[in-house]
Amino acid sequence: MTVSRSPATGHTVLVVEDDASIRTLLTTALGAAGYTVASASDGRAAVFQAGSRRPDLIVLDVMLPDTDGFRLTRELRAQGVYTPVLFLTARAGVEDRITGLSSGGDDYVTKPFHVQEVLLRVRAILRRAGAPASTAPVRPPLRYAGLSLDESTHEVRHAGSPLRLSPTEFRLLACFLAHPERVLEKAEILQRVWRYDFSGDTRIVDTYVKNLRRKLDHGGAPALLHTVRGVGYCLRLPRDEPGAGTR
Repeated sequence: MTVSRSPATGHTVLVVEDDASIRTLLTTALGAAGYTVASASDGRAAVFQAGSRRPDLIVLDVMLPDTDGFRLTRELRAQGVYTPVLFLTARAGVEDRITGLSSGGDDYVTKPFHVQEVLLRVRAILRRAGAPASTAPVRPPLRYAGLSLDESTHEVRHAGSPLRLSPTEFRLLACFLAHPERVLEKAEILQRVWRYDFSGDTRIVDTYVKNLRRKLDHGGAPALLHTVRGVGYCLRLPRDEPGAGTR
């Protein structure tokens, strides 16, 4: 385990990677970018570091010697640790991305990667984490068709029942609820939710929408997230459902 300190950003990043050369590359680059960096080479050390150092972000390799990053993320979430997670993975398939993001991850970078891409994604995740709650404006809950999302309490209810969402799923749903019945292009969603300031991969939007749709459609509820082929997605009731509600 190593720790690199820099006062420039005020953010701490935990790098969990068993490959020593990649771990050194990332810790050096993040440290040079102004982050305080801690590192771990396996899941056990990562859990200890996450608990003791309280990082603002975890850069997590999927393949670790004692566990995998997906399982480790689920364990952290079960323990109430909601630190954003950026996966490093050689698994580029859609199902692997769905598994990773469904486990509570916030983004992913596919190996081999350019270190600048990792830095951009780290910056984007930390930026969209937002201002402290005490300084954020208080907004009324967003409502539509039995959905209610309260940004001040971070609570979501669907048909009167609480709905558990990851931080990124929460932001994605808030984006749709802020623009009900409007078709949102994938690039626009990427900008609004992930706040990328470069040409990002819109496949992450597809993956997160699939995961969010699965949670919203649970229990026989009417489908609310609809695909507009070649364009993007729209939050609306099925065409044969009366009364779209208000936001």
